[in-house]
Amino acid sequence: MRFTFGMALLVAMLASSQTVLAHHPGEDLDRFMGSKEQFFQAIDRPAPSFELADADGRTVRLSDFADKIVVLNFIFASCTDVCPLHSELIADVQAKVNASPMKDMVQFITVTTDPVTDTPDVLRAYGEAHGLDAHNWIFLTKRPEDPDDATRKIADTYNVRFEPLDDGQQMHGVVTHVIDRRGRFAAKFHGLRFNSLNLVLYINGLTNAPPS
Repeated sequence: MRFTFGMALLVAMLASSQTVLAHHPGEDLDRFMGSKEQFFQAIDRPAPSFELADADGRTVRLSDFADKIVVLNFIFASCTDVCPLHSELIADVQAKVNASPMKDMVQFITVTTDPVTDTPDVLRAYGEAHGLDAHNWIFLTKRPEDPDDATRKIADTYNVRFEPLDDGQQMHGVVTHVIDRRGRFAAKFHGLRFNSLNLVLYINGLTNAPPS
């Protein structure tokens, strides 16, 4: 009962926020979110493109989701530090989005930075283990013809570095990237301490603004 009430409350908040955020497209939306969330950073430039593979070996391009808002993050499945926490935070954001009318307007993409270790079986199992919904979430890896560091180089283009360590772990930051429709790199939410509802409200604002 508490879960149902909470989801209903979120939907009501999103519905009521549409009138407010619809008046804050583009720069106004960024200023609005910047005043609410200290870990928010506006970007507003084209997102670096990529071609990767899903667990079944099918090629997936960022441009495949040009009509959706994309929430992108980089992790590796064997991470013993912040990656599991990042995945749980993304799952929380996704649950809030999917409880609203935005469910089919947003695509969540996770990219592994350890494609050698993160086999197709690992990719398939990861979402369920961390509460992610395959309806609009996908875990991507390098294509067979790509070098082993291909996904780390893609992370570099988003200014997130993953440095391999001797024990198989990687030193890295934590960033959640938001890509607007038509491939506009809208913003970043840094670290693990941002309010997940603020990211949901920001996504809501993008869905209400006309594509640039």
